[in-house]
Amino acid sequence: MGKLVNFVTSLHQATSRDYLARMIDEKVHCMQKAKEYEKDYWDGDRRYGYGGYKYLPGRWKPVAESLIEEYELDNDSSILDVGCGKAFLLHEIKLILPEIKISGFDISNHGLECSKDEIKKDLFIHKAQELFPFKDKEFDLVISLGCLHNLRLFELEVALKEIQRVGKNGYVMLESYRNELEQFNLQCWALTCESFFDKEEWIWLYKHFGYEGDYEFIYFE
Repeated sequence: MGKLVNFVTSLHQATSRDYLARMIDEKVHCMQKAKEYEKDYWDGDRRYGYGGYKYLPGRWKPVAESLIEEYELDNDSSILDVGCGKAFLLHEIKLILPEIKISGFDISNHGLECSKDEIKKDLFIHKAQELFPFKDKEFDLVISLGCLHNLRLFELEVALKEIQRVGKNGYVMLESYRNELEQFNLQCWALTCESFFDKEEWIWLYKHFGYEGDYEFIYFE
């Protein structure tokens, strides 16, 4: 089993959230719209998701640098992003390591269409809960940020086993909780989450499904 890491938490904590306001704002409707994972989710009203997920130069640079350092990536390395969205993190990694091999997939047409032109050719539509079209250990690192909690339990098994299969190293970040307050806040805020588990339950699932990579949790404090 891998280790607990801290690459994204500071970015997550920089955003303020009104949990109760989201819970009482026609949340069922907002969840249904968000789970389309298209323009409303990414760039529509905040009640449906990100409320405008734009590329901000350098925003993801510290995360990119941390991944490069932690996993000793260089221009001869390869990296896959599972559920890459607009793939801004892959773009930042590519800016630092111009020759690194990158690949990413997502279910969102809008997300991939809004990725940076320089990396569009390396992105494609695919579901995380379906077998990945790659060979065993094809990538030096496989990452997945904010994606896997949107899968149901039987789908998680497929995704985690595939991440383990195609990557020499792995890093997964998802939403979780450590106490009742964080559980309540997560349930208020989450629009697309299908799997609500506390930290210990997620670690148990990782072991149960054979995932041996690193992991990070973001909490709604």
